[in-house]
Amino acid sequence: MICRSSPYRTVLRDNAVPTIFDLTSHLNNPHSRHRKRIKELSEDEIRTLKQQKIDEAFEREQATQELNESNAQNTVSEEGREEQEEEAVPLTLEERENKDYLKSLFEILILMGKQNIPLDGHNVDELPEGIFTSDNFQALLEYRINAGDEVLRKRFEMTAVNLEYCSKTQQKQMLEICESCVREETLREVRDSHFFSIVTDEVVDIAGEEHLPVLVRFVDESHNLREEFIGFLPYEADPEILAVKFHTTITEKWGLNMEYCRGQAYIVSSGFASKMKVVATRLLEKYPQAVYTLCSSCALNVWLAKSIPVVGVSIALGTIEEVCCLFNQSPQLLVELDNTISVLFQNNEEKGNELKEICRSQWTGRHDAFEVLVDLMQALVLCLDGVSSDSSVRWSNFIAGRAFVLSSALTDFDFIVTIVILKNILSFTRAFGKNLQGQTSDVFFAASSLTAVLHSLNEVMENIEVYHEFWFEEATNLATKLDVQIKLPGKFRRAQQGNLDSEVTSENYYKEILSVPAVEHIIQELKDIFSEQHLKALKCLSLVPSVMGQLKFNTSEEHHADMYKNDLPNPDTLSAELHCWRIKWKHRGKDIELPATIYEALHLPDIKFFPNVYALLKVLCILPVMKVENEKYEVGRKRLKAYLKNTLTEQRSSNLALLNINFDIKHDLDLMVDTYIKLYPDKVEFQEDFLPSNNSEVTEDA
Repeated sequence: MICRSSPYRTVLRDNAVPTIFDLTSHLNNPHSRHRKRIKELSEDEIRTLKQQKIDEAFEREQATQELNESNAQNTVSEEGREEQEEEAVPLTLEERENKDYLKSLFEILILMGKQNIPLDGHNVDELPEGIFTSDNFQALLEYRINAGDEVLRKRFEMTAVNLEYCSKTQQKQMLEICESCVREETLREVRDSHFFSIVTDEVVDIAGEEHLPVLVRFVDESHNLREEFIGFLPYEADPEILAVKFHTTITEKWGLNMEYCRGQAYIVSSGFASKMKVVATRLLEKYPQAVYTLCSSCALNVWLAKSIPVVGVSIALGTIEEVCCLFNQSPQLLVELDNTISVLFQNNEEKGNELKEICRSQWTGRHDAFEVLVDLMQALVLCLDGVSSDSSVRWSNFIAGRAFVLSSALTDFDFIVTIVILKNILSFTRAFGKNLQGQTSDVFFAASSLTAVLHSLNEVMENIEVYHEFWFEEATNLATKLDVQIKLPGKFRRAQQGNLDSEVTSENYYKEILSVPAVEHIIQELKDIFSEQHLKALKCLSLVPSVMGQLKFNTSEEHHADMYKNDLPNPDTLSAELHCWRIKWKHRGKDIELPATIYEALHLPDIKFFPNVYALLKVLCILPVMKVENEKYEVGRKRLKAYLKNTLTEQRSSNLALLNINFDIKHDLDLMVDTYIKLYPDKVEFQEDFLPSNNSEVTEDA
């Protein structure tokens, strides 16, 4: 594999595959030093050799058979089920009809889930007394009967018209089985991949109850990083109870081995951050390698702002979301805002056009969201004031009313000073956070810049008096521009009415209640989220060839990879393998580009020749802080957002949601039916409950 035709140096050929060889083993083997000609074997020796080969083949066959038997126990395959059915006692006609009936019901439920059709139809309160109207499930069932489903027709032909064909209890039982079977398809892939990470999204309302959406990250057999939705977890107000239930659900109910969890991240709404941090801490105590990280889908500054334990910050963030939501709901409002921006930025059209473009995006999730808000404040207030005071019929009462309320919220001095202080504090982490969502090399070098970020924030903390004075002055200038009175919050003034000695100024009040706790919290959060283990893992990103190239191939991943030593197939050869990996890319051909991402490295045709590197890249890839390079494998989160956006709160169902979000996952109707029969063996429940009285004897016999 060596090309010696180069006049300058000895280089590897372009198609060379570096391999580790032990070139000294023959020195320790005295028989290999003086090789002799192979002697002719006698017939007895030939028979002995043949017998040895037969025995070895038999042992291999036995081992293969044992392995197949083990796999058959763990995975219920189609062939296995068919064999079991052949060996089992033949089904009676009644049992076969019951299975076909259940299969039809499951098909209807799966259709409703995929098409996002709620189970209930008309609200009972909407109907006059004595009027019976089918719910959506029964309506589809009747439609299927009318379309010629003989199994359903036979089952229900003697049933009263105003009677439910399938009880709510049975629907719920069947939905739970559907959900479990569909989830299991994803979890089977996760288990095959071994390593995974857990990510939760913001708490959502499902039919009046708070739930946590849970997603799982893993690398599939095609080397693609995927992020899939696997279900909702009921939210608990007590963080300790939540931590226990979170762990129990993932391990016992969903069957994931947390020993293989290598990352955990939680995207939370304001007010929930401290509780989810308790969950992360409890999991870390049990599983130290489940590194607590940021999630790539959430900007660092937004995440930090949501985690600040100050009530004023939570209120301000809620107001910002409501303002953004109102303008996104009405294209006319956006046009009105555009006109207001054009007037205010007549002398700086470039800035005005930039702000107009930003307003048409989800700008509240940007790294510089607070800078954008401060720039837009005057335009937002003037626009909302104009809408709320417009006496024409141009705007609906709802929009005019919301505009008035939000304008009042934006022109509250407490809101103004909060967003200005947040803007200034988070300016120190903006570039750092942006790099974390950049290319692999950006993430690698961002890890090295954390020390400088913390140093800057500590300097701010040491000189908070000076910094806060500048921040407060900026807030008062903005308030003056908006004609807002500079004053203490009303709740504080009311609380101090009886205290004549109180001489607290607005500046000192906001320093103690906002600036100091916010800076302290952000410093601590950065230390927690970028722990020593997390930083070690990010240092291992130098395995990616493009990062190696930027470091002039002078890297030492083996020192940082100690934490993943037990995850490697051959940890003893890691050092030598990494040397070969560096040599491979250092002496590559001129026309070969260095892979720039983990995704590209995992898809190299010869990656399996470097088993330790391959294992390390897979583990690094699933860390929640790493972005999913191929967008088509990040559909779980997008479909979750779409489901929540398109479904009314009271019509949401955790069971149907999983079917809708994972509509492309294959499902096994026979497995669902068999599972239902095992869990609920009373197969004639329907007949006992719903058939007319003249069939009661048949029901009892059955």
